[in-house]
Amino acid sequence: MSIDTEGIHTDFQEGMSYGDYLRLDTLLSAQQTLTNEHDELLFITIHQVMELWLKLMNRELDTALAHLRADELQPAFKCTARINRIQEQLIQAWTVLSTMTPSDYLSFRPALGQSSGFQSWQYRLIEFKLGAKDEMKMAPHRHRSDIAAQLEAAYRAPSLYDEALRLLARRGYFVPQDVLTRDVTQPYVAHPGVEAVWEDIYRHSGEHFDLYELAEELVDLEDAFQQWRFRHMKTVERIIGMRRGTGGSTGVTYLRKALERYFFPELWSVRGQL
Repeated sequence: MSIDTEGIHTDFQEGMSYGDYLRLDTLLSAQQTLTNEHDELLFITIHQVMELWLKLMNRELDTALAHLRADELQPAFKCTARINRIQEQLIQAWTVLSTMTPSDYLSFRPALGQSSGFQSWQYRLIEFKLGAKDEMKMAPHRHRSDIAAQLEAAYRAPSLYDEALRLLARRGYFVPQDVLTRDVTQPYVAHPGVEAVWEDIYRHSGEHFDLYELAEELVDLEDAFQQWRFRHMKTVERIIGMRRGTGGSTGVTYLRKALERYFFPELWSVRGQL
């Protein structure tokens, strides 16, 4: 059986092709290895793909934040649903990288110098927008004024959870004033008054289903983020054990501590009260 090719455009001397639109020449030339070791291309590709997903995730987070500020929950939910799908891709990326053995990695690791995923400014932006504020995390980017400005803005802006709690207050819920007026450059600390608000929403979900859905969207987001962190930690442990990271961090020890921190603590603790 022959395939009907009538009408398929094949002359791109004057028009824009698929490769032109996606700038594939630029994209595919970015994987420049520093050694001849086979697995270095895998290492670069995985991290570049992750950075592309992080770019999209940051955009969706910014849009979700804007919708929450405008009391537009349904459009915000579309953003958080997409963020969760993006995180599924990020989690799976570690599965691919875990095919690299310790000897594979050590064959090109010296070429990395002090470069490290710890220095991913796009990841740091996401952490700041989700509430994991830490001024020290901006230090590796002081030499780039354009990046430093983005990080500074996210550091000083209310997080996704801050905006969610402000929305609850606008809806008439008694969110404690010290929570609403807190210094948003500091990590969020769980408050029993906030837990009480979420408990009321969960117990009366039929009366305000959109706020109940907001709670579950945030739980989904954090659940996926923690899975991403866990897969990161286990992949690092599998490949380098308890060695220090190339950027000077404590490696697996540092990543394990990150798993103990929550963005939306009352949404987890309230489950024990229901």
